[in-house]
Amino acid sequence: MQQKQADQTGDLIARVLEKVSKTDLLRLKAIARLHARGLPAGIGWTDLLHEAIVRVLDGSRKPPPGLSMVAFLAGVMRSIKAEHWRRLRRDARTFGPSGAHGNDERDPAPDPERSLAATEALAALDRLFADDPQALQVIEGLGQGLSAEEIRKTYAMSETDYDSTRKRMRRALLRDGLAWRQS
Repeated sequence: MQQKQADQTGDLIARVLEKVSKTDLLRLKAIARLHARGLPAGIGWTDLLHEAIVRVLDGSRKPPPGLSMVAFLAGVMRSIKAEHWRRLRRDARTFGPSGAHGNDERDPAPDPERSLAATEALAALDRLFADDPQALQVIEGLGQGLSAEEIRKTYAMSETDYDSTRKRMRRALLRDGLAWRQS
């Protein structure tokens, strides 16, 4: 029985890896590096890429038909990055500004380059969604580390309104080339 499972797992790994060329792997490494910037210490780009591949292999993330493996794995890495940030913000709210053991591991002086990039990115988002109050509410909620459910409750949005707003935002970000800008 175990041999059959091992063979199936090996076949699955082979099928997934066949869809990723050397060029695609280079793209995925570059995307992973972008997503890993600014993540807490100890979480590197290789961790993001490996975790994305593991989630595909264990079946917890299934690629939709017609989507390239690079785009799919990039989305999985973005999701993992968001999970890390949500966990970090939740822990910060739970344990307070000094963390669980009373020592603050955050950098007291943020990098000026990152601060400028973040300010420019926020200004671009404000300009892009200036005429869309629901999008601004979603951005505000995400900035506060709220989950989708918490954002809907806070801003009295239906699930359909929230999902429609996120899709509208995604299309606008892709159209304006802001989707992959990371600080």
